[in-house]
Amino acid sequence: MAPRPAAVVLAIFAAPPHGVIFLERAAHLRHHAGQIGLPGGGADREDDGDLQKTALREMHEEVGIAPERVRFVWALPTVHPRVSNFLVTPFVVVVQPGPLVIDSNETAAVFFVPLHTLLEGVHDGVMDLGTIQIQTTLLDYDGRRIWGLTGHVLRMFVDEWSNEGSQMRARIEAELTPG
Repeated sequence: MAPRPAAVVLAIFAAPPHGVIFLERAAHLRHHAGQIGLPGGGADREDDGDLQKTALREMHEEVGIAPERVRFVWALPTVHPRVSNFLVTPFVVVVQPGPLVIDSNETAAVFFVPLHTLLEGVHDGVMDLGTIQIQTTLLDYDGRRIWGLTGHVLRMFVDEWSNEGSQMRARIEAELTPG
């Protein structure tokens, strides 16, 4: 079976401390229950094959961020996680201030990691999963451990940010600078 297209959103709030939004998935969900991730999900027919539409729709469904508050900045490389049949395109966006409306059916909790903490805290490490250990990218924050696909996306983001002359970083900084 061909992989299903999906999108996740690394959403940076325009207001200091420029928090990046993460969510803890509801415990009853069929896929990745209770795990921490970025807003996002699989493409639907209504998205017309446009993964930016998928990203906006999923972020609106999960945390109530209206599309007009979102500015797309960058698309990171598409990844195919080992544990699912999705092809995931991560988008980097800047979000203007406003309320969140949490869908408690999909989302158990929402939290924010300051951008500078994310940039300094992403590291390689080992996750213990019962009887096995997995080499993965990690971010530990406020008693939570972010890893797996989300850790991989964070690593790609930090690596791109750190590149000398990064256009992504320049675009984000331009969006975050008061006008």
